[in-house]
Amino acid sequence: MATVAKPASTQPIPRIAPREDLNPYRISQIQFDIAAEYLKLDPGLRQILRTPKRVLEVSIPTKMDNGQIKVFTGFRVQHNVARGPAKGGIRYHPAVTLDEVKALAMWMTWKTATVNIPFGGAKGGVICDPKRMSKSELERMTRRFAAEILPIIGPEQDIPAPDVYTDSQTMAWIMDTYSMTKGHSSLGVVTGKPISIGGSEGRNEATARGCVIAVEEACKVKKLSLRGASVAIQGFGNAGSIAAKLFSEKKARVIAISDSRGGVFNSRGIDPLKAMRYKERSGTVVGMPGTSRISNDDLLTMKCDILVPAALENSITLNNADQIKAKIVAEAANGPTTPHADEVLARKGTLVIPDVLANAGGVTVSYFEWVQDLQSFFWSEAEVNAKLDLVMRRAFHEVHETARKHRAHLRTGAYVLAVGRVADATLVRGLFP
Repeated sequence: MATVAKPASTQPIPRIAPREDLNPYRISQIQFDIAAEYLKLDPGLRQILRTPKRVLEVSIPTKMDNGQIKVFTGFRVQHNVARGPAKGGIRYHPAVTLDEVKALAMWMTWKTATVNIPFGGAKGGVICDPKRMSKSELERMTRRFAAEILPIIGPEQDIPAPDVYTDSQTMAWIMDTYSMTKGHSSLGVVTGKPISIGGSEGRNEATARGCVIAVEEACKVKKLSLRGASVAIQGFGNAGSIAAKLFSEKKARVIAISDSRGGVFNSRGIDPLKAMRYKERSGTVVGMPGTSRISNDDLLTMKCDILVPAALENSITLNNADQIKAKIVAEAANGPTTPHADEVLARKGTLVIPDVLANAGGVTVSYFEWVQDLQSFFWSEAEVNAKLDLVMRRAFHEVHETARKHRAHLRTGAYVLAVGRVADATLVRGLFP
């Protein structure tokens, strides 16, 4: 006897949870669109500002130590140059994508405008795993990449800097490659260089120092004392490790830190200098004596006063935003919080210091380095830190005032301020031809 199928209307309908779009480029455009609505920008101007000016993709043939040739893929994106030369880091990572680099370039445009320095936004990246490459392989790849992007970089065009898994040595190789090609030393072609070839005092600590300054101002808003406050830091690279040291010097209590392999926790506090030394020896903070192991997810949602995401994009999403217990989130990384998560945190009363403000100390001191290179006149570390302090505190107050005026959270305040400045520059310059 044949089985009679149930009518379709009686079949249970599966519930599918809405999935958040985690594409960084689309996220960057959503953030821009929100600011554009507040500013009531003309549709044509919106198209200009949400589109990269120039996108370059290059192949990077590199001789490996075993004698074989491997071809890597690299990108350089210049988003906007209305307010000055393009500026932005270069990252080496196996998960680099063109959309990620386009998003990072756009964020750089708003970051330089937020702190009101005369740069536009750019970013670069190479799809590679630097942890599996020797120093000589990295040098050969870097020099070939520099040669491939050389037509569009330069002190007056586009000034690269270090980012994820690149450092002052990487910048030295790029500066040397550019200089040898041009026939003269060009100190201003990159920033984040070693001091011996035109680097700036204070540059290594600048991103972390700027973040801590922004947190100090945020503590005043939240009526929270930084002294004795508990701090959790996701990511123990340059920004995260130095931020931990600086927070400790301010008598805050760093209770949790993590890297790509996991995290560690101690409610009484972790000594950042001991953690740095342990990571240098073992390659990770996991297993550090006197701590208990936690996951990166656990770190983000633990009870603390200040949370510092200092790793990669999309750390705080709809999946975990409602579990964030920190009073202040300071984005030392680029793009760690999604737009949906922003709304959840705003409803909870969490103060999010957006990346375009919280980690702008790096590009600010990069600007100082570029100025010093062009003048061949160098400043002391005390001068650099004093100028950085002035720029960061002024920018925080301008962002906070803009946010208060529009009854919005700090990210919207920063974007309205930054997009407005870039829009004004674009309009006053006009279109050529």
